[in-house]
Amino acid sequence: MIRAVDTIAARAILVSLLGITLVHVLSLWTYQRALDQELSRAHDASLAERLLSIKRSVAAAPPGQRETLAHDLSGGPIEAHWNLSKGAVAGGPGVDVWTGLSEQIKRLAEDTKSGDVVIGTSPDPHVALVSLRLPDDSWLNVSLFATSRAPASGHGTLLSTSLMALGVVLMSLLMARWLTRPIREIADAVTLLSPEDVATSVPEAGPLEARHLARAFNDMSRRISELITRRTQALAAVSHDLRTPLTRLRLRLDDVPDPALQRSMASDIDEMEQMVEATLSYLKGDEPEEPVRAIDLVALLETIVNDARDMGRDAQLDGPAHLVVNTRRLGIKRAFSNLISNALRYGTRVRVGVQRRQAEVVVTIDDNGPGIPVEKLDAVLEPFVRLEESRSAATGGVGLGLTIAKNNVEANGGRLKLVNRLEGGLTATVVLPGT
Repeated sequence: MIRAVDTIAARAILVSLLGITLVHVLSLWTYQRALDQELSRAHDASLAERLLSIKRSVAAAPPGQRETLAHDLSGGPIEAHWNLSKGAVAGGPGVDVWTGLSEQIKRLAEDTKSGDVVIGTSPDPHVALVSLRLPDDSWLNVSLFATSRAPASGHGTLLSTSLMALGVVLMSLLMARWLTRPIREIADAVTLLSPEDVATSVPEAGPLEARHLARAFNDMSRRISELITRRTQALAAVSHDLRTPLTRLRLRLDDVPDPALQRSMASDIDEMEQMVEATLSYLKGDEPEEPVRAIDLVALLETIVNDARDMGRDAQLDGPAHLVVNTRRLGIKRAFSNLISNALRYGTRVRVGVQRRQAEVVVTIDDNGPGIPVEKLDAVLEPFVRLEESRSAATGGVGLGLTIAKNNVEANGGRLKLVNRLEGGLTATVVLPGT
């Protein structure tokens, strides 16, 4: 739910809906209030005109006919009587409701004096008693029953609000897609960015902020491309410059008269060459020119295990006869070679297991070595990290084997995890996407 709202489109819709709904509700409330006031004034004006009309008719009639005429002119919420004295007492509960009627009577009858109109309420606030003074100081006493206007139907308001909300959602979607299109293009370009095509660029279009972001991305892509080009050139120079003196030293070994010293120097040269090769292999990374293609992973692992057996090591492979995956063959072979050789370097045997789990292929490499301290399981995957307390320096290596394996596995869309075994030793688990 949180991720569903955590997008520009969702937030634009939410903000628009909240804003439009608030404005719409306030406008409807203001309109309804103004409408009620207008209708109330119109009702009071109509009632005032009718009362004044009854007053004039009764005042024009002879005294003996006034009560009968007042009764005949009554009807609806009005019950009129003629008397010599007023029947209303000013005030009472809810009398404020009838203030508008008093004002309308005084507005329509400009000759009305103070005290000529008396409005009071009975114990029932819905019934008002109105006394109007006649020219001969007699009174027209009228009982008025409050009538309430039927509430307006909410169907129209609900329909208009729903249509407005639907329009806001559609407009917000279109607006959000238009505004975020440059950002999506940049995100797609970053996702597709690869070592072989670092100089990927995106169109510098859209709003000002999006153009600035696209321009920054293109500048970054160009700088990375230049950096990789310079690094490749530097690696080529280092590879040549380091191998040349080592080759000269190896040629001069024949001039060393002491056989023991000669063997010691040859061992040192071999170790230096291994260090140079491992370092250059790590810096160079996986071969970007190698295409992804379908390979038999079981056959590849069987080749590595058989090579270990030929060297007299205890290695075993368990798994199906064939299992095809799409990957870069050289890169993934280097990764498994490093993991298996690492297991045999620190243990006396290795067991390799292969199995398919739904859409993934899982390869486990178990050894019976000393394992790795739990707090350093992640650190050993970093470059040039060696654990002297558990991995003897006499075994060789410069701390790049696991790093190269991890990089090559991830370059092929997989992941590598190291876990200590309960019975001792280490398990390296490689998960690759299946076909």
